[in-house]
Amino acid sequence: MRDLYKRLGVDRRASEGDITTAIEACQHATLRADARAVLEVKSRREEYDALHATLCSIGLLRARLGLTHGPHWLDSAANDFSLPPDETRSPYDDMVHRVSHAVALHDRWQRWHIPWLMPGLVVLGILLGAGACHWLW
Repeated sequence: MRDLYKRLGVDRRASEGDITTAIEACQHATLRADARAVLEVKSRREEYDALHATLCSIGLLRARLGLTHGPHWLDSAANDFSLPPDETRSPYDDMVHRVSHAVALHDRWQRWHIPWLMPGLVVLGILLGAGACHWLW
């Protein structure tokens, strides 16, 4: 299905006068006929707007999932509602990344600091004890 608003170069919330002007200026006869049949009849335009909103949502969902049409679909009517892939990570992916990073830091801390913790505490105790004894005498 074609995105008539996109093909005509008008906003979905455009007035009837703006749409009529865009239809008259359209050079493609089939697109002009389709736009007249759909957008100039109030009840059909309302139905088309509801379907248009759904298809835009599906296009956004496909982009968030990284699903795009192949090169052979570019510039075709099937590609009107597609968006470029969204490279941002989802909140779930961000959380998994942060938890994985925290686990890696914890593992590194455990591996390097626990073996040195006990001897370090013993040495610290000896130094504090020697310092306390020296200070008391």
